[in-house]
Amino acid sequence: MEKILNKEPVKRVEECLKKFDDKLKILLLDTTARTAIDAANSLKCEVGAIVKSLLFRVNGSFLICLIAGDRRCSLKKLKKILEKKDVSMASAEEVKENTGFSIGGVAPVGHIKKINILIDKSLSRFEYVFAAEGHPNCIFKINYSQLTKITNGSEKEITE
Repeated sequence: MEKILNKEPVKRVEECLKKFDDKLKILLLDTTARTAIDAANSLKCEVGAIVKSLLFRVNGSFLICLIAGDRRCSLKKLKKILEKKDVSMASAEEVKENTGFSIGGVAPVGHIKKINILIDKSLSRFEYVFAAEGHPNCIFKINYSQLTKITNGSEKEITE
């Protein structure tokens, strides 16, 4: 367990959380939280309360969308909001290169490059949400208002 907490991606997220609010803590799970369903089962919560951090390629740059675990991101809505035609999911390699995280552990904060963030408004139906902390067995609990502040994300309706 200690080995996981000492991994660089987890430490990077923990540092961001501590700077923002030292009451925010890492939760180390015995089971995986690689997918929203896995995380919800591990935490015994609704799938919708799990934050999916998805990286999109937009005309050669990148954007992170924070989506409720029970929703799907709408490319059609994204294209309309961004007024761009070339919007697609980033590859696993691009995710690692731009965020510093592997798929299954992408956190909403602590990215190695500056990336703009959109937050789907459907997450606001939960007082608290759970997000990845840089490793498939690490998550953190945060309220929706804090999530919007710590990520400096723009709230939009981007899911189907």
